[in-house]
Amino acid sequence: MRVDRDLLSWMPDSIRQILERLNRAGFAAYVVGGCVRDALLGRRPHDWDICTSALPQEVVACFTDRIVHLTGVKHGTVLVSWEGEGVEITTFRTEGGYSDHRHPDRVTFVRSLETDLARRDFTVNAMAYHPDRGVVDPFGGRRDLKKGFIRCVGVPEQRFQEDGLRILRALRFAARYGFSIEGETARAMEQCRALLDCIAVERIFQELKGFFCGRFVRTLLLEHRDIFAQCLPELRSTFGFDQRNRNHCCDVWEHTVWAVENIAPDPVLRLAMLFHDVGKPACFAVDAAGEGHCNGHSTVSACIAAEALTRLRCDGATLRDVTALVEAHDQIRHFTRKTTCRLLSRMGIVQTRRLLQVMEADIKAQAPATVGGKMEQLLEGYARVDAVLTAGACFTKRDMALKGGDLLAMGLRPGVLLGTVLDRLFQEVLDGTLENNRDALLARARELMERKKS
Repeated sequence: MRVDRDLLSWMPDSIRQILERLNRAGFAAYVVGGCVRDALLGRRPHDWDICTSALPQEVVACFTDRIVHLTGVKHGTVLVSWEGEGVEITTFRTEGGYSDHRHPDRVTFVRSLETDLARRDFTVNAMAYHPDRGVVDPFGGRRDLKKGFIRCVGVPEQRFQEDGLRILRALRFAARYGFSIEGETARAMEQCRALLDCIAVERIFQELKGFFCGRFVRTLLLEHRDIFAQCLPELRSTFGFDQRNRNHCCDVWEHTVWAVENIAPDPVLRLAMLFHDVGKPACFAVDAAGEGHCNGHSTVSACIAAEALTRLRCDGATLRDVTALVEAHDQIRHFTRKTTCRLLSRMGIVQTRRLLQVMEADIKAQAPATVGGKMEQLLEGYARVDAVLTAGACFTKRDMALKGGDLLAMGLRPGVLLGTVLDRLFQEVLDGTLENNRDALLARARELMERKKS
């Protein structure tokens, strides 16, 4: 069968040799989980996990010629150093008592592979492989891969009670592979979503980022919006919120979901689209003609995004980039040279290009009748940014043809006045009223200095 050939060709020599050594010592040993799943999908596996009937001390005895780390031995995992890489080997086990809905209170080692597979989260992850025995699939994981299903092993409610984070893992796998979540599993996810409150926010954020890096998120966001609101209650106000505006044919949440799908599966971009309109309900007002407006919503949305991401312990760089994009997404209408240079000066090249993508995704998620004209303006923005960058325009002080040392040479002393003159020169270059030429800058600097003296 194909997976046998693929796994045999893809399996690193180190993994093969470890399996063989454990087998020669009389123990069962298999690769398990994600590597088998990915091979069945025709994808080259990258992570290779080994499970075995050998107890931890028996594993150690098999590798006396290697460095073995016992950091995970309490749960049956030892790390064997093999040709410069660490390979995890875990004893078959069962687990019991999940008082924190995340970690087992006790672990019992067993000799049966099938018993070990029964404790795992989803059928697609509960398969093992041995070069001689082939794929071991007691719970129908291969069938579910063919159907495109994420299904819990055993009783879904029990699996989620054991580890609430599995709710988000199901969504992440579905978004990554374009799978549906099987009906009973989906119902259990919704019923158990409050368990996410028991999970460390750092782990929740990592799973959310993984989800948003998936290609297939739109349907999942629509079908499981209450799960996402469990992690991000700030989203709930957008559900069903009618914008009452000719530019929009969807409620705020539906528009948000379309905008998320419209942009590349990068965590910064996807998170920016998730939050870009979250402040609209708080800013909503209806004019005399009965049309809704959300003036200032980009600033409010940025504040809400910052609070939510801070609560989830988001890293500083991502928080900064996401909130900057959210705040700027609705503040530029026309990309003149002056506007573009100021934008590049304020946000930098990478963030400016991201902002264009954010604006494009936002526009494409609006009412179809309004998209054409807005896209024409945005395409001008793309062209203007490219033209400014190609021309080597000055949009940072580092790009100026005159430096602080030149002003010192003219007799200007270090201090506030020097900084003021440099700032004024830079603003005039940025606005295009002063050429970024050393002679022109020196002449203008003399004028400014004389003016200050008088």
